[in-house]
Amino acid sequence: MSDLYFDLRITGGNFTLDSGNEPERCNNRESIAQDVVHMIIESELTKELVAERSPTLRYDIAQQLELLVESDERIVPGTSSIEEGVSGQYLITAETWDFGPISRELTV
Repeated sequence: MSDLYFDLRITGGNFTLDSGNEPERCNNRESIAQDVVHMIIESELTKELVAERSPTLRYDIAQQLELLVESDERIVPGTSSIEEGVSGQYLITAETWDFGPISRELTV
């Protein structure tokens, strides 16, 4: 399968460099997952999620995040899920149209 989507790999907010100090590339599924995480960070909904203490309103913000993920045209609608873990960790999962499932941990 060809590389429909590609990007520079970002780890911990910085470009990931290979052994020759050149930026690593990621493609397709990895690129989509990275774009989804950046979309969530840029939405600033994670700030609201951290600040909110009401379980009901936290659930509402998580639903907003799921809808945001599904707004990406590469994600199959109705397949995104955001699950709260321990100490500010969230697991984001979704199904892409062309490359299968993606999942990422997001720390807020």
